[in-house]
Amino acid sequence: LFIDEIHRMSPVIEEILYPAMEDYELDIVIGEGPSARSVKVPVQRFTLIGATTRAGLLTSPLRARFGIVHRLDFYTEIDMLEIVNRSAGILKVPVHESAAEEIAKRSRGTPRVANRFLRRVGG
Repeated sequence: LFIDEIHRMSPVIEEILYPAMEDYELDIVIGEGPSARSVKVPVQRFTLIGATTRAGLLTSPLRARFGIVHRLDFYTEIDMLEIVNRSAGILKVPVHESAAEEIAKRSRGTPRVANRFLRRVGG
């Protein structure tokens, strides 16, 4: 399971995920008030990957439940140039090499930003 921008997840969803992450089961409440009952539903073992650029906004309980925390580096300018040229082909946007280099420089190491620039220049 991949959750992008995991720092934006609501506390209610976090609470639902905790038993799934720890015990591979969901705790479902059926009914309301005094007649409500809890049913534990097993879920298949899974790997949860949470992506964020704002790790400091994760709640401590959520952060503590991840076994591995890995920080990824931004792409280098050379890597970005390769990504820009590949994306230009996929998006069918003709791009001069000097323009591709400029896009690669200004993309802050992020392919999403480079693709946005390509779409702008490609019309």
